[in-house]
Amino acid sequence: MEYGSIEREIHIDATPEVVYEVVSKPEHLREWWPDDAELDPVPGGTGRIRFGDPDSPDAQGSPVTVMEADPPRRFSFRWVYDDDATAAPDNSLLVTFDLVPSGTGTLLRFREDGFRERGWEAAVLEQAYLEHAEGWNHFLPRLAAYAAKLATP
Repeated sequence: MEYGSIEREIHIDATPEVVYEVVSKPEHLREWWPDDAELDPVPGGTGRIRFGDPDSPDAQGSPVTVMEADPPRRFSFRWVYDDDATAAPDNSLLVTFDLVPSGTGTLLRFREDGFRERGWEAAVLEQAYLEHAEGWNHFLPRLAAYAAKLATP
């Protein structure tokens, strides 16, 4: 199996403008993905994504750096890198949301790249890839449902 990138397509019953807000604004991200999000959604903007109770020693988090912000067409960011590092292709994962108008809704093309570029040993690479694939299988339908709910008058 190739562990290079995760790709998904999902139709969302909301306009690209609504979907863009849902994938780029912290107040919306918190509704479908992480337990907490801080993010300046402009190119070069930074923040943090957290999963679990932030006060718990088991909470997991990652710094985030926005790479592209082109409303309502594309939003991308790098994450899963060390707190003291600057996000780069060899030390982080790149998440890209491409939004394409489709009828009265949006076709969301999702991609997460950079697993091989991290230089992880095979077992770590496989585990990280499978965990992320499973996570996106869970969270992307939540994104679609949340955006559709926002779009409903």
